[in-house]
Amino acid sequence: MCGIAGLFHPFRPSVPPMRSLKAMAEAQRHRGPDGEGFHAEPHLGFGHRRLAIVDLAGGAQPMATHDGAVVVTFNGEIYNHEALRRMLEARGHVFQSRSDTEVLLHGWREWGAEMPARLIGMFAFALWDRRAGRLLLARDPLGEKPLHYAWLPDGSFAFASEIAGLKALPELPRGLDPVALDDFLALGYVPEPATIHAAIRRLPPGHLMLLELGEAHATQQRYWAPPRVAVAGGADAAEALRCRLDAAVQARMMADVPLGAFLSGGIDSGAVTGLAAMAAGQPLATFTIGFADAADERPDAAMVAERYGTRHVAEDGTTADYLAMAREIPRLFGEPFGDHSAVPTLAVARLARRHVTVALSGDGGDEVFAGYRRYRFHMMADAARRLLPTRLRRGAVGALARAYPKLDRAPRWLRAKTTLTEISLDSALGYYGTVCRLAEEKRRALFSPAQRAAVTGHDPSTRFAALMAECDPEDSLLQAQYADLQTYLPGDILTKVDRTSMAVSLEVRPPLLDPELVGWGLALPAAAKLRGGVGKRVLREAASALLPATLLQRRKRGFATELRGQFQAAAPQIRARLTGGPMAASGLFNLPAVGRLVDQHGNGDFDHTQALWNLLVVEGFLLAEATRSDEGSMAGRRVA
Repeated sequence: MCGIAGLFHPFRPSVPPMRSLKAMAEAQRHRGPDGEGFHAEPHLGFGHRRLAIVDLAGGAQPMATHDGAVVVTFNGEIYNHEALRRMLEARGHVFQSRSDTEVLLHGWREWGAEMPARLIGMFAFALWDRRAGRLLLARDPLGEKPLHYAWLPDGSFAFASEIAGLKALPELPRGLDPVALDDFLALGYVPEPATIHAAIRRLPPGHLMLLELGEAHATQQRYWAPPRVAVAGGADAAEALRCRLDAAVQARMMADVPLGAFLSGGIDSGAVTGLAAMAAGQPLATFTIGFADAADERPDAAMVAERYGTRHVAEDGTTADYLAMAREIPRLFGEPFGDHSAVPTLAVARLARRHVTVALSGDGGDEVFAGYRRYRFHMMADAARRLLPTRLRRGAVGALARAYPKLDRAPRWLRAKTTLTEISLDSALGYYGTVCRLAEEKRRALFSPAQRAAVTGHDPSTRFAALMAECDPEDSLLQAQYADLQTYLPGDILTKVDRTSMAVSLEVRPPLLDPELVGWGLALPAAAKLRGGVGKRVLREAASALLPATLLQRRKRGFATELRGQFQAAAPQIRARLTGGPMAASGLFNLPAVGRLVDQHGNGDFDHTQALWNLLVVEGFLLAEATRSDEGSMAGRRVA
């Protein structure tokens, strides 16, 4: 695992300055503490920070072909690199190392732009072919590894693993994207391909980008997409899944450094841990962060650890200071990030890094095999939609939904407002309502007049409607999963795992996101994934021989502590942060409205935990930006 960076001059044959490449790489040192490397020539420069995992002695980067005409800087792992190597050697290619990176060089010469589609792994890389005058960038199918880019004022193209790598360039245009801020408050993350920075974009998962000498633009093409139609079958799906998952786990145990696994009390990480422990040949290291409340997963994790004889380490995450972390998270992510489970994820990554360099995780099981409760609600709502005439559904049910009180403290069966609202809307808009963190009227009430004007006409729901329209109109579950795989999974889950793990120089590999496994799992009939109100049906059956029955029957829990009470107790401190300082100076917010939101939460009138966390990380981001700007001004004055 590594950090990559580069500069490309399509029109000028000048050599990119080494100081710029070094600054970009240094800003990502945490991604690769084991070494650095650079390559610069007319038109192009690459930088690289290395976290050595495979071929520790021979995998230094940037890596070039023996004639130096093709150069690559690569972040990730190619799990099928040995099979590809044998194929390429049979066609006459001669390899100089054991590194999976070298497969990219020979693969480009053999297959050209078709090469990324042959890779099984998690990756982001840039490859320069001097003879063709062509630069290729590619990102893995699901978005496990990040790749950011920007066009600079002089017409140059810059890229980096993280936003910090690009912001190391003083010539990068500064400024926030107001639409991205609206999306963030709606969803809790900035969806691909945008970032909060107007000048910085992300290459979407499953895409490649080609740039040519003499061309002022790049071309993007998609080389992988999730299935849009389910296939018949599923009778022997559990056994097929067990075999596929076992193969995916074993492929991801490729390492020349210590390897372990994250172990929660859930089915996903438990199944991955069980298969990895059986394949390891020695006791596997496992790691858990728990919370001293009813959702504490440490006892369940300990049960799995004992079953497989792992070297298990658990710590308490209850005492984390979330107000302090609201200012730390934007620094790690380079932008606001609204999933507060990033705090315990960072904690478990730190715990694991004290013992191993690589950790397997259970990420992806909920998206691929329908583990989220919202999938069940969405299917129930869709069934109700088919029974009710459109006019009745939009009229009477919609009116009832608007009139129904928001009973945050009532028993779950009495909290029907969300369900009624979803049924009253068309399918895609209804699903968007279940993933939206803060509805439009509430978001816009928090904005200043200038920010409201800047996002007039923007509707985050259109992204979901467009994605869901690409799927089988009769399969509402697949529609929701398809949308999540291109919004929530890369924007929230995988961003969280990458940034928190790489912040401590830990590589995390999720076997359940093997692209072939994902394609197979999504294409299963809905009943194989969600039946009788139980999600991850086929995964539960596949894991039945691996895990205790009590764990298989347990309800899904969130991986985070409860923040409502903490934020009530800290309401005065939160109010001061959100109505003064950088929030006031930004001109983005209606400060009296923000203050009322804090007061309502502090008084116990409403539960605004998620909205307050999102605003707190925005404040942390604005504070970091203001500090960086001040430091830049000071440096400029010192130089003058």
